[in-house]
Amino acid sequence: MQLKETIAQLPDAPGIYQYLDKNGQLLYIGKAKNLANRVKNYWLFTPQLRPNTNLSTRITKMLEQTASLEYIVVNSEHDALILENSLIKQLHPKYNILLRDDKTYPYIYIDNSQKYPRFDITRKIIKSDNISYYGPYSIGARDILNSIYEIAKLVQKKGCLKFKKLCLYHQIGKCLGPCELPITKERYQQEVDLATKLIKNKKLLLQELQKKMEFYAEVLRFEEAAELRDRMERISRSEIKSEIDFASNENFDIFAIEHHESRAVIVRIFMRHGKIISSSHDTINLREGFDANELYSRALLDFYKDDKPPIVAPILIAEKFEDLELIQTHLSRVFEKKANITIPQRGKKKDLIALAQLNAKELLKKDSKQKDFKTLLEIQELCQLEKTPYRVEVFDNSHMAGIATVGAMIVYDNGKFHKKSYRTYHLQAKDEYAQMKETLSRRAESFSKNPPPDLWILDGGATLLQLALDILESFGLSLDVIAISKEKIDAKAHRAKGKAKDIIYTKEDVFRLKESDKRLQFVQNLRDEAHQCAINFHKKTKLKRDQESKLLSLHGISAAKVQKLLNHFGTFEALKKLTVEEISTVLSQKDAKIIKNFYK
Repeated sequence: MQLKETIAQLPDAPGIYQYLDKNGQLLYIGKAKNLANRVKNYWLFTPQLRPNTNLSTRITKMLEQTASLEYIVVNSEHDALILENSLIKQLHPKYNILLRDDKTYPYIYIDNSQKYPRFDITRKIIKSDNISYYGPYSIGARDILNSIYEIAKLVQKKGCLKFKKLCLYHQIGKCLGPCELPITKERYQQEVDLATKLIKNKKLLLQELQKKMEFYAEVLRFEEAAELRDRMERISRSEIKSEIDFASNENFDIFAIEHHESRAVIVRIFMRHGKIISSSHDTINLREGFDANELYSRALLDFYKDDKPPIVAPILIAEKFEDLELIQTHLSRVFEKKANITIPQRGKKKDLIALAQLNAKELLKKDSKQKDFKTLLEIQELCQLEKTPYRVEVFDNSHMAGIATVGAMIVYDNGKFHKKSYRTYHLQAKDEYAQMKETLSRRAESFSKNPPPDLWILDGGATLLQLALDILESFGLSLDVIAISKEKIDAKAHRAKGKAKDIIYTKEDVFRLKESDKRLQFVQNLRDEAHQCAINFHKKTKLKRDQESKLLSLHGISAAKVQKLLNHFGTFEALKKLTVEEISTVLSQKDAKIIKNFYK
């Protein structure tokens, strides 16, 4: 059906619409309270169908590439909002803005209904009476928790009270010993109050840690002193410094966005009990222009998700956006109470917004000085990439004669390797092609939880490049892919040090760049990081496998039988979960019982 005809037949109902280009690639997903009205506002229909003249450059550019339209009708505008957000995360359309910070922030909590309560960490609401929460913390939650156990004489471990016997923690003065000694609830509460005071006041906590560190240094306990020094540094990094103090118990979640032509930064600040306790930020690559409404909507939807947070705080934002009332209605459902989103105009609340904006501007300024920025633009131009590759995922596999086969994915993000995002995979496949297929497929399956990057880089040639493109197409995604392989000399990869003749493959071209070319060196650096990650994981896997093989051999299971099991079931982790009947499909019933008893 022609685009114009599809638009003419749109229903007067809520739903989501999807613009696609001539190749069927998804350009944009939007939501509407009334599909017919919303979509028709994009277009002029005479003398021929063309974009409306009052649209932004970004939307006009998108509509000029649009060849077809698809839509889904839903029951309400709220349902359209949820479906739109879900599909954007899964399908990663070219003209939608997508945030990558989808993690849940931890809270420190204490169950005051216990006789001798202790503090711990959670990321969701605990089903128990009389719980107190502190947070959220972008970083440093574990460090704060460890620090209060360093200073306050609390029950140190969950299982301590079960043994009803004094332990080392009491002997070194870190616990009152209520497991055996007659410690009153009032005396124990003094320690709880001290810990609570330290959690609420980081300045006081750092002062106490400083005293401890100096004491350890004086008595030549340098390792413990160094550990406290590093911990203090991490705790200090977890917040934005400010003199703003409400002198009250007010809580606020503050969101502010600043941007320039190609990047935006969103800053989140969390105020609890009148003091700023932590902050976080994200950098967003504006490939096709800035949209405040979409960015604020994504930021609030992604941060609060669909789970009620342990602490529901009023939300302060820097500016009004189109979907504010719809987002507020949605969050009211999530919070199970009316969500309060305001744009402060004066006073200390306005000062909090100004603080968030100031930090966003500084982060934006710092980000624009990124050392590899010019190289990224040059790679985009050389390889004709759709997007500037700010975030790159790089893949490699490793094995030894088919043993301990693994895959690795490393992540380069905005100027540095993002090691928390690295992933490793135990693989069942036997040949290089099938191994890469398994690795890439498993990554693609996780796109709904962890959105795709701007670029994939593979350690391989044209065949693996085409494999990646086929896998992405099967998932309905358009993603830039390049591959890098060693030049073959006498049918062997040439790996002489300093003479690495690497070849870069793209969908359209093959590039043989000089060894001194910065673009080649950049891609080589990413490939080498993935190669090292794969090798390290392979060594670790093989060592563990060898150790388990030796242990099994002591129980009468030969190396040949172990290999047979691994060929069939893949890994020792899989083997541990099997029943005797499942194992006996490969070995005898006697061997299966030996193996099951061994893992028990």
